[in-house]
Amino acid sequence: MTPELNAHNKREFPPMHTAEHILNATMVAMFNCGRHVSAHVERTKSKLDYIFPRPLTDDEIAEIERRVNEVIDADLPVNEEFATQAEVAERFDLSRLPDDASETVRVIHVGDYDQCLCAGTHVSHTAQIGHFRISSTRHSDGRLRIVFRLDTPQ
Repeated sequence: MTPELNAHNKREFPPMHTAEHILNATMVAMFNCGRHVSAHVERTKSKLDYIFPRPLTDDEIAEIERRVNEVIDADLPVNEEFATQAEVAERFDLSRLPDDASETVRVIHVGDYDQCLCAGTHVSHTAQIGHFRISSTRHSDGRLRIVFRLDTPQ
């Protein structure tokens, strides 16, 4: 039986969208800041905004890049899991789901590094992403914006 999900109206570039998952998990692991609060994910560059109390240091930016690229280079599998909202309610914040969300949700796993609810498109393993780099950061009014790019494999 095919799970019934809400229609997804975005057409992400799978390497960039999967990199977004890895960056989110890295930010949570390093700073306990929570996942992004807004995102603009595109083929050539992407922007994620976090609730964050201060600008990042140059050393922190370098460490984020190192950790994200370490996950990419580990060539982790990217898998999906289907479950009901009730089955995942203790694992995830369901408040960001749309009001008309289907009862069935999809969880994306990036190896054991990250898992989150997502309806987007992804690579099948992290080595398909390419090299991750942060091109800029900006902090304003308690929000941190990270702009990143990928040097994708041909």
